[in-house]
Amino acid sequence: MSSHQDVAAKRYSNLSRRSLAIFVLVAALIVAMALDTTVVRTGSQLDLAEASFSPEQFGATEFPVVQEWIEENAVGVQLLAQTLENDRDAAIAQHGTQAGAYPIFPVTFTGRIVEGQSGIVEVSVDQAPEDLTIRLQLGPAINGTELRDVTGTIRFQQFTNQIEYQNAGRALNDAMKADTLDPIDRDQLEGRLITVSGAFTLINPSNWLVTPARVTVQ
Repeated sequence: MSSHQDVAAKRYSNLSRRSLAIFVLVAALIVAMALDTTVVRTGSQLDLAEASFSPEQFGATEFPVVQEWIEENAVGVQLLAQTLENDRDAAIAQHGTQAGAYPIFPVTFTGRIVEGQSGIVEVSVDQAPEDLTIRLQLGPAINGTELRDVTGTIRFQQFTNQIEYQNAGRALNDAMKADTLDPIDRDQLEGRLITVSGAFTLINPSNWLVTPARVTVQ
């Protein structure tokens, strides 16, 4: 065999080995991808689980639990205001739930509705300090996630994504409105005495905006 033929044979051999090595690597990559891939069939249990979150069902199921928790753990205005003034950190540890940058507190009070606008009314509470304003959300629009976050048991990790987590908070507000606020004639409340159990986020220590869990009009 000539030297030219020897060189050609060696090049062919090297090319064959290189092609074989590339083929093996590609095959290994395909196998690894297949092992790491979960096939979700339409209508399967996994498919249904991923698509099964219903805000309406969540609100209907979880709001009674949240409502009961708030009523069992709610602190009177006078005691809570005094505890916050004496030792904010101790008050949070004893009565609050840290949710992001601010704590949320369950609270209960009886007071008289003074005035309101845009679905928010001010309530005059005899036990409240003079420098404390208490306002109450009566809707129809209820903002905030106090009902979702106050117990500390409903967490982001329970949901598929941020949208579901936001919808869970909205669903609790909607369930509360249907259960607690819709039976009330909001236009006839000024001057009435009400008892409230609810929750608020402590942003301004002298101005509490309470989201109700239960409202009783006397």
